[in-house]
Amino acid sequence: MENARLLLRLVATVLMWPIVSQAVAAAQEPLWRHVADTDDVHDRRGVSLEFVGPATERRLMVRATEARPYAWALVSAPAEKWNLGTRRAIEAAIRNTSADPIEVGLWVVADAGWESIADFAVLRPGETRTFSCPLRATFPDGTPKLDPACVRGVQVMLRKPAAGQTVEVADLAAVGDAAPWSRPAGRLDVPIVEDGPPAPGRRVRYRPLKVGPGIETPPAALLYLPSDWQPGGSHPVVIEYPGNIFFTPACYSTGRPEQCVIGYGMTRGRGAIWISLPFIDAAGHVAENGWGDPDRTAEFCVATVEGVCERFSGDRDRLVLTGFSRGAIACGFIGLRNDRIAALWKGLHCCQHYDGDGWNGATLDGAIERASRFRGASVFHTDNSADKVKPVTDALRVPVTFVSSGLGAHSCAMFLDDRESTRRLRDWFTHLTAKDAEGRAPSRPTPTP
Repeated sequence: MENARLLLRLVATVLMWPIVSQAVAAAQEPLWRHVADTDDVHDRRGVSLEFVGPATERRLMVRATEARPYAWALVSAPAEKWNLGTRRAIEAAIRNTSADPIEVGLWVVADAGWESIADFAVLRPGETRTFSCPLRATFPDGTPKLDPACVRGVQVMLRKPAAGQTVEVADLAAVGDAAPWSRPAGRLDVPIVEDGPPAPGRRVRYRPLKVGPGIETPPAALLYLPSDWQPGGSHPVVIEYPGNIFFTPACYSTGRPEQCVIGYGMTRGRGAIWISLPFIDAAGHVAENGWGDPDRTAEFCVATVEGVCERFSGDRDRLVLTGFSRGAIACGFIGLRNDRIAALWKGLHCCQHYDGDGWNGATLDGAIERASRFRGASVFHTDNSADKVKPVTDALRVPVTFVSSGLGAHSCAMFLDDRESTRRLRDWFTHLTAKDAEGRAPSRPTPTP
């Protein structure tokens, strides 16, 4: 009798196994089947890579080749993208194979201006942990961080590794079920950066034809011509600086112009040219951290803006400078650095920081002196304290507007939403750059003494 029961259990197990295995497969979808070998992992910094183990159970060894603030490898999504619209999270099992602790992050890296999502932890020697990035994460105000259809890749990041420290990554997969994702009404997607000639509706890498001495190959800015751009017209121009390189569980900031989104949100991609600028060092390389060479950065800005106005019908009387975090400070620290660059701006917009807050040499006394060079018409602040900025705004001697986004995070996501603070910014920009009945930009006011 007992043998009969065992036989029935065995038969039931055999019959049920296909159903169970299909359920497991449905609950977990591997994400690196399209990666043939480590040569397909193009976005890497400060690491060497090796796949080990059989194809069905392979693991990625990520080894730091030098000590640096951040090292990483990013597994790009396939050309057809991953199907993540009903997935709960992206996960990976990561083991520290080194003799010392190491801080590790798993990032789901977004594109189109959405927010990247992370899980960070310090792994003890030999420790394995499942890192999980929830695809339905939200900001404190409930705004979705990510459209699951806009995932550029999955990034394994090491923070302050020593040379030789190594982690083993396994079981990279989309896991769990979620209700179909619903897009917030009015949310904008920023155009993906491309190589190629500028054209309406495209965001491309652009190198100015003339830059300062000592730069043989200038770094690339990013140029967006609005979808309604016409040659020979007259278009306002938004110029934007990015934040500093900065990676924490709540903030993914590369320090590069690709990270800029404010200009697109401010204009909704119509009616104005948008330039995203890098900070550059004395040799002309992109400075992801700090100011690089502030004077060289200012020269590069002037050369780029003048070139774009000349080649693509930008209106020199309707130039607006904006930035986030480091970029917000740059509105004064770079944008008002000397009389030549200060004379460009009709308006300034600063988000979550301001010149004079003390970061990296941006002292209050210096900011007040720089503010006296402003010859524009108006200034707008998002998520800055009017009381703290008052000494600088007094020196500007123009109307200043302050709004709170309510997002509750160090991010630019609010500018792609249809929220009150963003609508007010768009109205400010439209009014600031409007022309009169005869097609002329209003003259700039004389600052009050």
